[in-house]
Amino acid sequence: MLELFFSALVTIVPDYLYRRHKQGKRLGHEINLFTVWYELRWGITACAVLAISLLTIIFYFHPTTSNVTSLFRTVSILSDRPGRVEEVYVSDNEFVRAGDAIFRLDTQRQRAAAETARRRIAEVDAAVTVARSELLAAEGNITAAESQLRQAEDELNRRQSLSERNQNVVSEQEIERLRLTVEGLQGTLQASKAQRDAIAGRLDTLLPAQRASAEAALAQAQTEIEKSTVYAGTNGTVRQFKLKPGDLVNPILRPAGILIPEGSGRGRFQAGFGQISAQVLHPGTIVEITCASKPLSVIPMKVIEVQAVIASGQLRPSDQLIDIQDRARPGTILTIIEPLYAGHADHVPPGSRCIGVAYSSHEKAIKAGEISGFSAFLSRIVDGMGIANAIVIRAQSLLLPVKILVFPN
Repeated sequence: MLELFFSALVTIVPDYLYRRHKQGKRLGHEINLFTVWYELRWGITACAVLAISLLTIIFYFHPTTSNVTSLFRTVSILSDRPGRVEEVYVSDNEFVRAGDAIFRLDTQRQRAAAETARRRIAEVDAAVTVARSELLAAEGNITAAESQLRQAEDELNRRQSLSERNQNVVSEQEIERLRLTVEGLQGTLQASKAQRDAIAGRLDTLLPAQRASAEAALAQAQTEIEKSTVYAGTNGTVRQFKLKPGDLVNPILRPAGILIPEGSGRGRFQAGFGQISAQVLHPGTIVEITCASKPLSVIPMKVIEVQAVIASGQLRPSDQLIDIQDRARPGTILTIIEPLYAGHADHVPPGSRCIGVAYSSHEKAIKAGEISGFSAFLSRIVDGMGIANAIVIRAQSLLLPVKILVFPN
């Protein structure tokens, strides 16, 4: 409206004045409802061209958007495993701090597994004690077998010496019997040593391995018991938390609730501008927004980051070829904006929907000499045209409560 009024002042009004004072044509006589186009055709045409040009320049260098919001993060309250709730420590809408317990799952099975592991450790310890006693017994058997073997060998040697001096003193059957006795005692000694080695191997290798396995099973069971209690990972408020003892919780199908981190979404907004504004938006651009959650207020912001990609162009490989025309939404340029002055957006709840307008500025480029001469003059005019959008957004902030409360959709 402002652009059309300005265009009419420099096009239609001079044309009318020329017709009136130079050609003597009067409004309501020569210039009437039926002849206004013919008489003022040059002014009307120039007005239309100028108005369209002004609107194009203003909306290009000072883009507007109705997609401004303050996104906030939510954390799903999940357990590491499915199970039934045994105890609940907090209630809905309660503020929790990092490390506070939220709820605990039933751990009867894990406690039984831990007790089994403890009994297994005790069993292995008892087996170690028995094995040590068996090792002592095996050592004693080896000592006894060595003594018997030595005695039998001495007896065999003595009999063989007697037989060599006088064959009639010792018979061959007796010497053969003593030889067999020695061989039997040697086998007994070897068996005793093998038994000792087996007991020592079980004591040094098998039983420690069994105890380590039992300790690992106990540690696993204790870990499962500890993981059965779900703790808050950050400070925040618990929402949609209706958990009761006996309820079934599944980390895939049924989360317990939502934790909204403290301060999430505060002081930072996300705005989506049209793709045609990609060359205008850059960090440092001034933006003004007005929100329904804080009516009658215009909040000055500044762009701190411009997303380098457009979300609508992302591609996830699948078993079908993508046809570009199937992507109906063109996507927007995502910009991250923050309040220009601290505290101005503190009373805007996270998730609020707002409208905004960005203002281009060529002041730095002009001062740096990058733009000079007639281009600098035109750039200053373009920057000054932002006042039209500034007036519009202030009018919208005034009319927004009326539109929502009196004329709802």
